[in-house]
Amino acid sequence: MAATDTDITDKNDDSNPAHRHTNRLVQEKSLYLHQHAHNPVDWYPWGAEARERARREDKPIFLSVGYSACHWCHVMERESFESEATAALLNDHFVCIKVDREERPDVDEIYMTAVQMMTGHGGWPMSVFLTPDGQPFYGGTYFPPTGGRGRIAFPDLVTQLADAYENRRDEVEQVAVSIGEELQKATRQRPIEAPAAPLDAKSLLQDAVADLAERFDEDNGSFNEGGPKFPPHHALRLLAAAVGSDTGGDAARLMLTTLDKMALGGIYDHIGGGFHRYATDAIWLVPHFEKMLYDNALLARVFATAYEITGREAYARVTRETCDWVLRDLLDDAGGFHAALDADSEGEEGKYYLWTQGEALSLLGAAHGTDFCEQYNILPDGNWREEATGHLTGTNIAHLAVGPAAAVRVVLPDHLEPGISASLASLLAARDLRVLPAKDDKVITSWNGLMIGALAVAGKALDVPRYREAARRAADFCLTTLRPGGKLLRRYVRGESALPAFLDDHAFLADGLLDLFEATGEMRWLEEARSLASALLEDFWDAEDGGFFFAGRGHEALIAASKDLFDGALPSANGVAARVLARLGQQENGAVYADHARQMLTTFYGVLYRAPQGTHTLILAALDAFPGSKAEDVGSEATELGPPSGPVTLTSDAHEPLRLAPGARGEATFTLHIAPGYHV
Repeated sequence: MAATDTDITDKNDDSNPAHRHTNRLVQEKSLYLHQHAHNPVDWYPWGAEARERARREDKPIFLSVGYSACHWCHVMERESFESEATAALLNDHFVCIKVDREERPDVDEIYMTAVQMMTGHGGWPMSVFLTPDGQPFYGGTYFPPTGGRGRIAFPDLVTQLADAYENRRDEVEQVAVSIGEELQKATRQRPIEAPAAPLDAKSLLQDAVADLAERFDEDNGSFNEGGPKFPPHHALRLLAAAVGSDTGGDAARLMLTTLDKMALGGIYDHIGGGFHRYATDAIWLVPHFEKMLYDNALLARVFATAYEITGREAYARVTRETCDWVLRDLLDDAGGFHAALDADSEGEEGKYYLWTQGEALSLLGAAHGTDFCEQYNILPDGNWREEATGHLTGTNIAHLAVGPAAAVRVVLPDHLEPGISASLASLLAARDLRVLPAKDDKVITSWNGLMIGALAVAGKALDVPRYREAARRAADFCLTTLRPGGKLLRRYVRGESALPAFLDDHAFLADGLLDLFEATGEMRWLEEARSLASALLEDFWDAEDGGFFFAGRGHEALIAASKDLFDGALPSANGVAARVLARLGQQENGAVYADHARQMLTTFYGVLYRAPQGTHTLILAALDAFPGSKAEDVGSEATELGPPSGPVTLTSDAHEPLRLAPGARGEATFTLHIAPGYHV
């Protein structure tokens, strides 16, 4: 097992006498917050103490939001928050608050919306300047320590904003009021005009697929030209639902091309399995190297679905390698899954994952090493360029092929040659001796819900019992350790469960439990999903405008109440909640859930109709909520995709669903029990 940055460095060893500074973050469990515990900045965690001091001293607030695996968060810490001079400026003029966005997604979402309104873009680290009562008046993301190329230096920005607050208070407060008013409108989604005809889920699916086809990058897959490229999880899942339907169009081609391009490129970890966060370029070659639980859960699921659709072993292989990486590197001893691996190792981005050609040849020997370097594009001068200068570094990102030539040169292989498999195993063993990037060991309820669902789907599709067992164990962990006293909590870290759960925690966990129910036929998972759905309706439902608030009735009131309808890095929590209700509505005694799902989707039909590109999860929910217009699972594209040959005989208990890949033939016997007083 590799050592980690947090294992070998004394940076966060609180007893280290070399620390010149210690602030309040030293008491926090969050790895991200604790990484800043010895900055000279006088950080506070989010809470009443910081806000009370700001009001008492009439100081504005500097709010910095990030997460532990964020490369540019580390850069800004090194450049600005570890600078004595910059820290003195911040401490003199502001009350400084540091937030882990993964612990407080409600705070992150509200202020990220404000930053996007002010600047037209967002990202992390997020840097926002607030009045003492929390109203934003200026914001951005990463700020450099020195100016240039049209960017202001962070110390200059701090000085100018402090001067504005002290000497032009009326202007600052006027800006804050204006932003606050717009923020209220932006965060609380209300119904907009919809077509006069009833909601037609099939039509919504067709429009969404057509939109994706129009934006499709034919050379590289995905749905934006140029870089960066993020895995389009939600679009891929929507396309999977459309494959084979009479509304699907090019769904299979769009989906499978994108999966192939990602799995060929450097965004995929060919040596250890799993996907990095995103590619910085247009061809999936150069990743930002952090590896997140939620990305890998969402991608493992869609690759497993692609295997079900096509029968291609290549998709099963990527599914297995991704799930195995999660079970190897992110599994907590208690059964849940950790949040992420950092991008950096020993202070260098990607160092853990990069290889020189000399290293590969030395480890593998001349014959095997030459074969590996040729197949995985390991070059003498390297293929990875320094981000700031564009110069080759001499190191390589292992990849099979990228760019337009990949379609001709390489097809995602179904099986690896024995020699290549042995080389990959040798390189993984050697890599395990390196310093592993820091692991964020938070167990986040919502992300675990996604992974439970992925393991359930993968376990069933690939017939791997240990995946289903891992899903069971994680589900038990979430329902016990993260639900003490019957109330779901947000996260667990090293023995402590804390923070009230949000909408996504309830919805994603319930959805994963329904996947586990379908994979195992075990009724307890269905009952637990019902319990979580009831909590959703009781604590988060907006009786006035429909839909769900992100924070429930027992949460801290922020400057705005957020209701997310649109997909982002994670699926829309409202979309997943609607799908949970719709799925439960298909079960016995599910009418109340079905009614809420249909009411919500009908209320926001106008949003789905006008913005299909951002509401894929809600459209998937509509397919479940309005089954009369739901796309069929089997259809016109089945023959093209190469279905399994020969008949398939299926058996099931009363609660286990039966599925066939498109084009497959099967036989099933059903016994229908008719209640007294009814007839067929």
